[in-house]
Amino acid sequence: MFKVCALCKTSWATRDAFLTDPGIVSLGYQANFVSLEKGLFLFNHSCHGTLAIEVHLFADLYDGPVYDTRLTGSDSCLGYCLQRKNLRPCTEKCECAYVREILQLLKDSPG
Repeated sequence: MFKVCALCKTSWATRDAFLTDPGIVSLGYQANFVSLEKGLFLFNHSCHGTLAIEVHLFADLYDGPVYDTRLTGSDSCLGYCLQRKNLRPCTEKCECAYVREILQLLKDSPG
């Protein structure tokens, strides 16, 4: 089982079933700066429940560069990862940028 909604108990057997469900909408991202892959992508479900799913469950969707340096708090940081509901991609060469790219894929999924 990929995910179960805690509110209505709807379940999705696979990630693809989850991503193609029209009742799922990307809401945002909650960063975990200690371990980026433990950060959470946030989704709204049509029952008005919110689902949180760790980044690592979507990491294989991204095949671009992953940078070594985190720019959070620097002058070049756009601060997007600090704003949960901000869905914009990051244009900086930051360690966190790949997560923002995955967020774009999720935001644009058919669901």
